[in-house]
Amino acid sequence: MSKEIDYQWRITKYNPAYRNAEGHYLRDEWTSASEIGKSFLGEILTLDDYLQVEKAYVDTVMKFLEVYQIENVRLIHLETYGLSNVDKTSPLYDPSFDTIPLAEDMLVTIDQIPIVCKMALRDYIYCQLITEDFFVQFGDDYYLYIGANSIQQEALRFASEQRLFVEQMTSPYYLSEKNVIREVAWSFPGERIIEDSEILTDISLEELQNIFQLSSIHTVTGSYKITKDNAKFFQKKIKHKMDFTTYEYYLLAGS
Repeated sequence: MSKEIDYQWRITKYNPAYRNAEGHYLRDEWTSASEIGKSFLGEILTLDDYLQVEKAYVDTVMKFLEVYQIENVRLIHLETYGLSNVDKTSPLYDPSFDTIPLAEDMLVTIDQIPIVCKMALRDYIYCQLITEDFFVQFGDDYYLYIGANSIQQEALRFASEQRLFVEQMTSPYYLSEKNVIREVAWSFPGERIIEDSEILTDISLEELQNIFQLSSIHTVTGSYKITKDNAKFFQKKIKHKMDFTTYEYYLLAGS
């Protein structure tokens, strides 16, 4: 995403009338597909009930794409949660999940987008879907965030017609490029604790996209392993003498 996103919405099944002054949701409602079969507000969440809400989310994403005339998106920040080992007898498993070879920065076609949305909403994967000036972000607890650089009332009305609640607000997962802090960090092999790091300056997003062989709209935020193959580029940017016999190195990018 190379442009700032001016308009952002939180789109959910949660009625804002049940939030307190701090924005906390006060009603006991289901927040995950894993809660099918449990009781909420005196009623059992059935598979059909869940699928009806999921369809509203997916259809809303697809309506936004239609209205904004978007035919494909990039998938970024991919995390898989044992999708290859998923119980294929589960009613939440869909054979279409095996038709997409998921990969960071892959181009997702309009036909594949509903499948990816279902995987994300069912907590099989985490990802964001982006174009140069549009995003779809799946948050925890069945929150959906969409951002664009214009307001198209047709898309917003459609979401409301699906009995979803549309609130204009900045996504907590959105990070403007101007606010990104990037650093080279190092740790002992296999250790999570960072031994030390150095902030990177005088480095462009385009350079990093090239170094990590990512598309021109990839945000290059998150964590990326630095290898001996690209270490020379980073060594020129930091004072620390890189030593791959002792440490593992990463590019960390966030706020």
